[in-house]
Amino acid sequence: MRSLGARETSVGLAIFALALLLAVLAPGFFARDNLADLFLANVPVLIIALGMTLVILTGHIDISVGSMFACCAVASGVLAKAGMPMVPVLLVSCALGGLLGVVNGLLVARVRIPSIVVTLATMIALREGLRWATDGAWIQDLPVEYQWLGTTAAVYPWLVLAAVVVLLAAFDWALHRLPAARAVYATGSSAHAARLAGIRVEAVTAAVFTVAGALVGLAAVLNSVRFNQIPSNTGLGLELKVIAAVVVGGTAITGGRGSVRGTVLGVVLLSAIGPALTFLGVTAYWERALHGVIILAAVAADALRQHRSMLLSPSGRSAS
Repeated sequence: MRSLGARETSVGLAIFALALLLAVLAPGFFARDNLADLFLANVPVLIIALGMTLVILTGHIDISVGSMFACCAVASGVLAKAGMPMVPVLLVSCALGGLLGVVNGLLVARVRIPSIVVTLATMIALREGLRWATDGAWIQDLPVEYQWLGTTAAVYPWLVLAAVVVLLAAFDWALHRLPAARAVYATGSSAHAARLAGIRVEAVTAAVFTVAGALVGLAAVLNSVRFNQIPSNTGLGLELKVIAAVVVGGTAITGGRGSVRGTVLGVVLLSAIGPALTFLGVTAYWERALHGVIILAAVAADALRQHRSMLLSPSGRSAS
């Protein structure tokens, strides 16, 4: 956990340095409206990143979350236009996301297909299936009751902020306190050792994909209620941003190590870079380049840590 704390500290320092630079060169970045828009635009990334953290902790990955996000958003918009009340729409979206997650989880856990292969297939299948079902058309003229979850534009950010704080606190508490969380970490550290310890690895794997899918459904609604239309291609590239934030936040891509705090810091850092460049007058083309450099540095740090651990371990010393 010492290395995880070091990663969180380094990401936190990077956020502080960026904030200090903006405070000096572009203080308008911290205007209340800009911060509110930045927060609301990245709430879906943060919520999906929580589920992705669980998936990666088990040593797997889910690159279908962008397509799942689109399916849940379009389904919720269609139901809202049909007159369904807001709460059932939210529940159906979460259930749809959870169902899609179950499919991924069972294929990985029961059929033993690598998660990258399963979720690549479902990513393509869901995206193309949605394009066929909608014929590429957007869901437009959403009911007023659907937009902003039935609240005003002034109340909605505070409502979402409170909900996100509660969700983050619950996830952080669960990962530190619940036996199920220990099973998640154990599965990612060594599935074989987890089985020997009596952990049902297949059930844990299916469960984390299901939870991740349900969170995608929640994020889809929280994002789509901000607008009066839903693009059929929404969520394109979302999976890359989510995975990058989780990895930058310190969750080991090989599983077994990570935290909610690290994921939050990773989302904050990567989400702030693009708008910060705009306020600093730097072309937006540099955003992806900076993301790539940060991700490469994070993965390289993990590789160096693992190499050092192997050298310091008794088996590593004896082999050398």
